[in-house]
Amino acid sequence: MYSSSIYHGRLLFLLLFCFALWMASSSPIEFSHLSRVLEIQERERETASVQETAARGLLDRLLPSHSSSFEFEIISKDVCGGKACFIISNHPLVGRKGSPEIIIRGVTAVEISAGLHWYLKNFCGAHISWEKTGGAQLSSVPKPGSLHIVPSTGILIQRPIQWSYYQNAVTSSYSFAWWDWERWEKEIDWMALQGINLPLAFSGQEAIWQKVFQRFNISGTDLDDFFGGPGFLAWSRMANLHGWGGPLPQSWLDDQLSLQKKILARMYDFGMSPVLPAFSGNVPSALKSKYPSAKITHLGNWFTVHSDTRWCCTYLLDATDPLFIEIGRSFIEQQIKEYGRSSHIYNCDTFDENTPPTEDPRYISLLGAAIYKGMQSGDAAAIWLMQGWLFSYDPFWQPPQMKALLHSIPIGQMIVLDLYAEVKPIWITSEQFYGVPYIWCMLHNFAGNIEMYGILDAIAYGPVEARLSDNSTMVGVGMCMEGIEQNPIVYDLMSEMAFRHEQIDVKMWVDVYATRRYGKHIKGLQDAWRILYHTLYNCTDGAYDKNRDIILAFPDVNPFIISVPKLHKGAMYPHSNQQLSERYYLKDLSDQYEQPHLWYSTSDVIHALQLFLENGDEMSEKSTFRYDLVDLTRQALAKYANQVFLKAIEGYKFNDVNQVSFHTQHFLDLVRDLDMLLACHEGFLLGPWLESAKSLAKGLKQEKQFEWNARTQITMWFDNTETEASLLRDYGNKYWSGLLQDYYGPRAAVYFKYLLESMVKGESFPLEDWRRDWIHLTNKWQSSRNIFTVKATGDALNISRWLYDKYLRNADSRPEYKIVDFIARSADI
Repeated sequence: MYSSSIYHGRLLFLLLFCFALWMASSSPIEFSHLSRVLEIQERERETASVQETAARGLLDRLLPSHSSSFEFEIISKDVCGGKACFIISNHPLVGRKGSPEIIIRGVTAVEISAGLHWYLKNFCGAHISWEKTGGAQLSSVPKPGSLHIVPSTGILIQRPIQWSYYQNAVTSSYSFAWWDWERWEKEIDWMALQGINLPLAFSGQEAIWQKVFQRFNISGTDLDDFFGGPGFLAWSRMANLHGWGGPLPQSWLDDQLSLQKKILARMYDFGMSPVLPAFSGNVPSALKSKYPSAKITHLGNWFTVHSDTRWCCTYLLDATDPLFIEIGRSFIEQQIKEYGRSSHIYNCDTFDENTPPTEDPRYISLLGAAIYKGMQSGDAAAIWLMQGWLFSYDPFWQPPQMKALLHSIPIGQMIVLDLYAEVKPIWITSEQFYGVPYIWCMLHNFAGNIEMYGILDAIAYGPVEARLSDNSTMVGVGMCMEGIEQNPIVYDLMSEMAFRHEQIDVKMWVDVYATRRYGKHIKGLQDAWRILYHTLYNCTDGAYDKNRDIILAFPDVNPFIISVPKLHKGAMYPHSNQQLSERYYLKDLSDQYEQPHLWYSTSDVIHALQLFLENGDEMSEKSTFRYDLVDLTRQALAKYANQVFLKAIEGYKFNDVNQVSFHTQHFLDLVRDLDMLLACHEGFLLGPWLESAKSLAKGLKQEKQFEWNARTQITMWFDNTETEASLLRDYGNKYWSGLLQDYYGPRAAVYFKYLLESMVKGESFPLEDWRRDWIHLTNKWQSSRNIFTVKATGDALNISRWLYDKYLRNADSRPEYKIVDFIARSADI
């Protein structure tokens, strides 16, 4: 045992320091109901010993060699001035053989875990990211017995704001769809290390719904057409679709419920507050016949090709109908019965991409009040957590409608996620959500697309600006990406903002990041990251970054309407004597062909890649470096491929068969070479996605169904006809080895075949024939069963160097890669 006087002396110092910090900081408006719920959560939280055990288990999994080097202790909020915090101190027995060296105290196990991450990051130069994005770089951590000491007064880090939220409603399908407990355990560890204390917990809810609807005379067979398939549950939960990819086997329902219980237990062990789902009004069609007097609305089409009622046009129970509250209460009560508890925070998004039937604010207010009453009747302490995407996405929500919904229940009983605050913050234009508490969120990613992209400056100043603004109603920060396991630098910085009281100097932070990421300071790599910070990670154009690179989102249009920069206005349509009219040049074709997003100098990014290649020899074995090298090479080559495609289209418009033949083959060669590059790192493989889907199946029939779901989500996505593709085709695209070689390349080859044949025959491009062939190819691929590797192969550094020499060296001198060629706009034909 160590000296009690030393311990209490340090504790008193830290308490005084924390109190001064708390007095000096600007606090948002307090909300009485939220405060009461926080008090309830604290009373119901797991014991100190359970939480300390959870934190120690994380340490044993992350850094087992140092399991004796750290001591963990749960402390009261009073030690932190009434706020959540962690305290890092030198252990009183440091220096004695076999004794702990560092003691980390925290209000919860999440705070302890975040404190551990803070220490490893800032005192040991370590870096932690998802395994697929390189994993943890811990080689810079000194050996046990040699850990770096902290200042003698200790390090106290207090949360400037209560909550750190995590997930989007669709992350469960784009990223988590096929996870088992082993993968979930790693994710919950990652959450704790990032300080996340308010995660969405949506798994297993279909089994709960099955039990709830049984009380309302809805059978399991009735639900076959209600739930989506395993790869599309996020959208059936939001009433966007039904039945697509289903039906769900009973074994899936049972297994996911069992998995959810493990997930929740571990989250509670860490002291997290998992957010459970609530009833939004989405009901099976059978309810209409069981309750003919109920107010049930048949919703409109959501992205099916021809309003196909097999998949679209779900049923919504009006929140003003008495049955709504009954079902809402039953759902909350069944979850609490099944899981033994809740955190009293529930997510409900009735209007997410579903517009209310009337603009009348009085009706909207009644709806909101009824939705909340359904939650509150099952849990008196309920808080309604709502995604604010509807306010960005749907012009229906003008101030009167927005106020009506937000003020439909007493202020403090609802929290809104300002979902896209890094690009389109709603808090600024809505008088801080008209007084309603909100969480400043970074959306960042759509559909798990792979693109090096971010807005680091907005992340570094946005949450601080919002929190310190006049009359701030901000109560947390959040990460609401649609898909994870990409752009680790973005999530490293964003998670840190949960503990930052002031804006970060991003330039200095990025310099340190380069060293932490690879475990060693290498000036060339630091210089490369400075370039990436000012280019790829400095997108300020306000555009949604949905990856529409030609390889992944191949244009399903007549080549004649694709804009080609610098093509003269007197160009001839192939095999026609009619010149293009001025009117046609000015026609806006953006609804037919979405240009790839480009917001940076490609030559600067190629220079950064060159620095990676020049400084890669001593880093080539590090997974973090290999991931970044493959990703950066992929990024450069993908933008190059866009221009190669446009050169082929330019040749078509000038009726130059040789130019078209050369560039189409060049494009296909590039797709093949990119596939080989992506195979060099585990984070860019198709195989794990498909194999993890099949691993959850019970028998061959389920294997086929689950694999079809997995393949469909990343290609066609939704329904199609023989000549009309899904309206969501390629939304879930991925740069994965196997997918390029087996699908994207063959699809492009079909287009190029028709392109060349039409030129040789002197005919117009046969658009319908092309569509019939590529849709058939896609549908066949969706049902295929060929197997793809789950292990990386190939030397990333040597292959990247070879591809750089082959395609990118002296790129500025290549006609298809001049900088002006990258600024393509639909009016530039």
